[in-house]
Amino acid sequence: MIEIIRIPALKDNYIWLIHQPKTKCGVIVDPGEAQPVFDILSHYHIQLSAIFLTHRHWDHCNGVAQLRDHFKVPVYGPKKENIPVCSKPLQENDTVFIETLEASFRILEIPGHTLGHIAYFGENKLFCGDTLFTGGCGRLFEGTAEQMLSSLKKLKNLPPQTLIYCGHEYTLANLEFAKTLEPQNQALIERLESTRKKRARNEATVPSTLALELETNPFLRTNVSSIIKATKHFSKQKPSKESEIFLLIRERKDHFKL
Repeated sequence: MIEIIRIPALKDNYIWLIHQPKTKCGVIVDPGEAQPVFDILSHYHIQLSAIFLTHRHWDHCNGVAQLRDHFKVPVYGPKKENIPVCSKPLQENDTVFIETLEASFRILEIPGHTLGHIAYFGENKLFCGDTLFTGGCGRLFEGTAEQMLSSLKKLKNLPPQTLIYCGHEYTLANLEFAKTLEPQNQALIERLESTRKKRARNEATVPSTLALELETNPFLRTNVSSIIKATKHFSKQKPSKESEIFLLIRERKDHFKL
């Protein structure tokens, strides 16, 4: 069985190391900087086999060149984005088999945050970059509300026990916002309290499960009556499409401050 090692980086990024204890080999996901990766690989005596990229933003790619200078490994990434360091472009339903991990990952195209954003799904784990966050979702830097909503619906169809490995520690702010929409959601109330305690101890809140996200993440609940009602109330509008509800919530979150 593969194991996942969390590598904090930059201000609030997470780099993920997918590690196979039997072979002492690993794959790095979204290295925004190189030194923390070098430190972890050295500490655990792990040999790097490959690099996975979910999208082109600098805080997910900036460490690749330095890592490649030291480890001559393939760099997998989205075919629809211009990432010069990417040597293995990927698209929807491609499968990546990493022999040293004894594991396969299916590629899902999930545009919205960027137009070519992809996720890696395998071994009951989803590495989704900045599309789905714990308690939230990514900003619409390039895509439309319709694209992002479609991407999130694709992720909603994964098994409920799927573990969500996203690119940032944003859970607390996301849940504080979610509570403004669903103040009576008991699962959300309990998750928010737990998250506050974890962050007070400087503990990570990622990964979560898809099942938990479906109960508490407003961006996965745009078809739920309580979210629809809250959206109509704060917007003073009468959205008729789910994508309109999504966009109104996304815009409100963009301006939300704790």
